[in-house]
Amino acid sequence: MSCSKRLVDWSLYVITDAGVIGARSLLEVVEAALRGGTTVLQYREKKKTTRGMVEEAVALSALCRRYGVPFLVNDRIDVALAVEADGVHLGQDDMPLETARRLLGPHRLIGITVHNREEIEEAQRGGADYLSLAPVFATATKPDHQTPMGVDGLKKLLAEVTCPAVAIGGINADNLAQVLGAGVDGVCVVSAVLGRDDPENAARTLRRLMDEVRRHRIEKPQ
Repeated sequence: MSCSKRLVDWSLYVITDAGVIGARSLLEVVEAALRGGTTVLQYREKKKTTRGMVEEAVALSALCRRYGVPFLVNDRIDVALAVEADGVHLGQDDMPLETARRLLGPHRLIGITVHNREEIEEAQRGGADYLSLAPVFATATKPDHQTPMGVDGLKKLLAEVTCPAVAIGGINADNLAQVLGAGVDGVCVVSAVLGRDDPENAARTLRRLMDEVRRHRIEKPQ
């Protein structure tokens, strides 16, 4: 069973991180990233209370609706349901996909982080809507990640994928072209956008580079 197909632009998938945003306003930083061309936003928060998460998620969800961008919640299905998010993203240690689908219903997006062929096969059998292949490179935003696979490893995993797939882990403007060249539908970033002094310009720069890579791919002689 292959993954469901949804009309989502996965190009620039931005994930929030309180440690990267620092003392700045979360809403202001995220809105700047949305202005710059973010196409999917995932709210990831590990330290706030449930009430605090719901309050932030309500505001972020409204912001994403204004920009026409899907809003996903990391892990917390209760929060996603409370704010009527577009879906959730699950890690390998989070709630099983089958249970999450039963709670969320058929219309919300469910994505899963995968690291190897076995996890890809399980996620696809379960009907995940998209996969996040991790990690491509080392990243400080998640120091406990598994060994980076590199671009060659990413290509090998993509050969097993039958649904939308995004790459995550240390991706930035310097290595973006390599990652896109592997064939992913988009990239997940944290520091490369939200960690910059000017998130709008950072997002716009990545989108411009994406457009250049894709245009070159189309124009390249067969």
